Amino acid sequence: MKLVLVAIVIAGVSAFTISKKQVREGYKVGDVATDFKLPNIDGKMVSLSNFKDAKGFIITFTCNTCPYAVAYEDRIEALNKKYASQGYPVIAIMPNNVEVKPGDSMDAMKARAQEKGFTFPYLMDTNQKIYPQYGATKTPHIYILEKTKGGNIVKYIGAIDDNYQDATKVKTKYVENAVDALLKGKDIEIKETKAIGCSIKV
Repeated sequence: MKLVLVAIVIAGVSAFTISKKQVREGYKVGDVATDFKLPNIDGKMVSLSNFKDAKGFIITFTCNTCPYAVAYEDRIEALNKKYASQGYPVIAIMPNNVEVKPGDSMDAMKARAQEKGFTFPYLMDTNQKIYPQYGATKTPHIYILEKTKGGNIVKYIGAIDDNYQDATKVKTKYVENAVDALLKGKDIEIKETKAIGCSIKV
């Protein structure tokens, strides 16, 4: 009986370790990101394939309840206003378990989007299947994709910039620099940074 219990405990620990490892790994720069189909705040299902004229995407895992995510809301909106017309729209995805964070429910997402005047899709990762594919661990966590004939290639992973506390004191705008480089057909100098934010709630 003791051996059975030990085996069960080991199996449980192993499963947890594998699960955490999968979340931590996710996509690397250069990987092809698979498409998804998630509910938007307007009630429609949204996929990357819906954006026929896009050159790529600024995928943002974010939420209503994380102070880091809230601090970046205006900057995320500014990114969409600057780059959507140039072919790189923002696609925001809320990855948290709403039972753990009721403040991230679809109704709360709708209210927040209306309050802030979001101009980008704000999707819910309803079954929490997409963020582990990407390897997102924080809110916010950014993935810049470039659309190619071979699929949507991951070109940048990490933070929006180097100062979440004060937008006026930002020295390096990682996302803007990356998208600007892609638009000019140049190589991205900084392809990966550490995402700063709240842990995604499972």
